[in-house]
Amino acid sequence: SWNIGVFICLKCCDVHRSLGTHISKVLSVTLDEWSNEQIDAMSEVGGNSAANAIYEAYIPEGFSKPDPDAGIEERKRFIRSKYELQEFMKSSLRISTGKSSPSFKSIFSSKFMDSFRIRPTDDEDGMVEFIGLLKVTVVKGTNLAIRDMMTSDPYVVLTLGQQTIQTAVIPSNLNPVWDEELMLSVPNNYGPLKLEVYDHDMFSADDIMGEAQIDIQPLISAAMAYGDPEMFGNMQIGKWLKSEDNALIEDSIINIIDGKVKQDVQLKLQNVECGELHLEVEWLPLDQ
Repeated sequence: SWNIGVFICLKCCDVHRSLGTHISKVLSVTLDEWSNEQIDAMSEVGGNSAANAIYEAYIPEGFSKPDPDAGIEERKRFIRSKYELQEFMKSSLRISTGKSSPSFKSIFSSKFMDSFRIRPTDDEDGMVEFIGLLKVTVVKGTNLAIRDMMTSDPYVVLTLGQQTIQTAVIPSNLNPVWDEELMLSVPNNYGPLKLEVYDHDMFSADDIMGEAQIDIQPLISAAMAYGDPEMFGNMQIGKWLKSEDNALIEDSIINIIDGKVKQDVQLKLQNVECGELHLEVEWLPLDQ
C-alpha cells in the first residue's frame, strides 16, 4: 500500500483493495510499474515497523492482531479498524481520509513521531516496551573491500534487537553513496546497533564485506538528560569516545541541531581488510 507506506501479504491485499483508493492504494511489488512518487512515499515512512508504531499504538486489550491463518472476516475487521477507522491511533492524530487520497508520508515528521508511544507487544520473554525510534542515515562507504573480480555491489544491513533492515544495493562501487534513511524502534532493554556490509551476488550467497557496532547508550542518555531538544539552541550535549574496544575512527559527537538530537558516526569496518562507513543517527523520543 504505497500511500500508507507498508508492505502487505496477498491475503491482506484483497481487504486493502476493498477499502477503496481513498484509504489504501495497492500495487504489486513485481507486476506493477512504480512511479518515483510512489517509491518516495514508501521510503519516507520508513517501513512497516515505523507505520505500525503509529497505526497500532493503542490496540485495546481483547483485540488481537490476526495471525497468518486468520480468516477473511477477522482480517477485514482488523484492517478496517486499523486504517479506515484508525481506532488504534491517538484520537487527536487521526487523519481525515477524503476523496483526495493524500500521501501518508507527510504525517511522519519528527513532531508527529514525538507525539505517540509504541504499545508493548508480546514476545517469548513477556512484554517488550519501546522507548523511542532511531532514524539512521547511511551516508556513504569508503574504500570498501573487493568481493567480485575488481569491485563489489555493496549494501548495509542494520540490526537492533529483533529488527533487521537494509539499504539499497549500489552496483559496482567501492565508494558508494547511499544517503538512505532507515528507521528502527528502540526497545527498553536495548543493546548495540549492529551493522554489516555485504556484496550482493546474483547466483550465490552474498559475501560479507565487514561489520561494526554502534553503542547507542551515549546518544539516548544525552537526549534524555536534556529533555525537549527544541528548547535549546544548537549545542554539543555528549560524545561517544574512540577506544580500542570499538570501531570508531574518531570521537563521535552528539549535538542538538535545529531542535533535533543527532550523532555523526564514522566507523572502520572490522573483520575485513579495508573499508569505512559514515552514518548519521537521530534520536526520536516517544511521549512518556
